[in-house]
Amino acid sequence: MRGFLNMPQSLNCKVCKHCGAAPIIFLTDQALYVVKCPNDDGHYQTAPGVIDVEDWNFHNTDVMETGRI
Repeated sequence: MRGFLNMPQSLNCKVCKHCGAAPIIFLTDQALYVVKCPNDDGHYQTAPGVIDVEDWNFHNTDVMETGRI
């Protein structure tokens, strides 16, 4: 097993705001899930636990995209 899953197309998930890569779902050693950038561990990743696409989208949305400050 690769240790990660590609994000299903059915989920509305933003790309990494640093490099534009589609996120992956990574399984940690403690059997918890992390949504993260496949290219760089230094880019944002969610806290280990359930698959949190909402948190990923929040942290990968630019202020200019939402129109809110």
